[in-house]
Amino acid sequence: MRLPDKYETQMKSLLKEDYENYRNCLDSPMYHGLRVNTHKISVPDFLRISPFRLSPVPWCPNGFYYDEDIDKPSRHPYYYAGLYYLQEPSAMISASVLPVEKGDRVLDICAAPGGKSTELAAKLDGSGFLVSNDISASRAKALLKNLEVFGITNMMITCEPPNALAERFAGYFDKILIDAPCSGEGMFRKSQAMVTAWEQNGNEMFASIQKGILKEAVKMLKPGGILLYSTCTFSPLENEKSIEYLLSLDDSLHLLEVPKYEGFDNGHPEWSETGNPDLVRCARLFPHRIKGEGHFAALIQKGNEKSDIPAAGYQPKRASLSEEAKAFLSGLSPKIDWDRLEVKNDKLYYIQEGCPEAQGLRILRQGLFLGEMKKNRFEPSQALAMALTMDAFTNTLNLPVSDIRVTKYLKGESIELMESDEKKGAPEGWILICTDGYPLGFGKLKNGVIKNKYLPGWRMM
Repeated sequence: MRLPDKYETQMKSLLKEDYENYRNCLDSPMYHGLRVNTHKISVPDFLRISPFRLSPVPWCPNGFYYDEDIDKPSRHPYYYAGLYYLQEPSAMISASVLPVEKGDRVLDICAAPGGKSTELAAKLDGSGFLVSNDISASRAKALLKNLEVFGITNMMITCEPPNALAERFAGYFDKILIDAPCSGEGMFRKSQAMVTAWEQNGNEMFASIQKGILKEAVKMLKPGGILLYSTCTFSPLENEKSIEYLLSLDDSLHLLEVPKYEGFDNGHPEWSETGNPDLVRCARLFPHRIKGEGHFAALIQKGNEKSDIPAAGYQPKRASLSEEAKAFLSGLSPKIDWDRLEVKNDKLYYIQEGCPEAQGLRILRQGLFLGEMKKNRFEPSQALAMALTMDAFTNTLNLPVSDIRVTKYLKGESIELMESDEKKGAPEGWILICTDGYPLGFGKLKNGVIKNKYLPGWRMM
């Protein structure tokens, strides 16, 4: 692998006699990982049904390595059922280490494509609320899809710069995750394009961006709240020095210890401006010392005493529902709270308690998209299917993952009921297609044939 001369000089000054070990590791294959969606399935239950050869990622209780030459989890129906997310192993540390508790208000400020947000939401497990933000609306579309695949209902996706969020959410969040835009030195083995980008941008541009994000994020953290800052780069300018800058913004901020695992390195005070000894509480992951591409993580708390600043929640506008929508929703279990429904352009949304008031912000999604009211019918959404459990809908078809109809369904084809199906006598109309007990999407049953309603943009190619 070709590395820029300037970058090599910088890394040699950091790693010294260990540099050759780092340099040599870049010629080895990268590691691949998946992270179990504990919102839908427990780790033991997943391991019982998993067809993959997995080994644990030490720093993530629900993270596992897999061999890409042997297994293809991105092609498996369990992936489409939202049972796991594919994520580079060292990147799992960020959301794993942030101590999210049920009921927390959580912000993922640079969230696309959603790897960290999906884990934060899984930790909340339907409680509290998650605001996932990305300044780019195009990138946020991938974020939305990943959260919907995971079956997340207690979320809002915004597309705003940090200063706009800070104006709305001062002192609001219990936990904030900043997986900051960075020079991506930990991505060199993954893509030569990242090397080219580094040559064009270097570290200074990203350090400036990081400071801008940190300046606004600290305003949104509650007293007693905890912020996690992470990057996938090795530069002290973007890591220890960014943390120094953050600590200078508020005297109540202090570093917490990031748990260390075999191969982890501490943060380095000697690489900072002030030599703050507390920087050793940060964690550095180098690719020649751990099975992963590399990361930096720091945990910062604002003061020691928790305090809750009351904030106005969002109250949905009273929804006028069609009879078809009422009939469909009445068949769901548990029952829908009708007071939390909202209609926008004939699209129906469920806004969970705890959703913040965010008028004036660019919002890509607020709550769960239930479906669309059309003339004489209601069309349930793909997002609703993914948010349901198999027993939450009155009419289901549960197929074993080995059934060829599962793949046919995921590819957008119609499928037929068979004599052996438990649901052979199922009533005509909407039917929830599941595999091994986990929903994939809806179909429309008529005369023994299920017309495919799987979302076209999600289909297996």
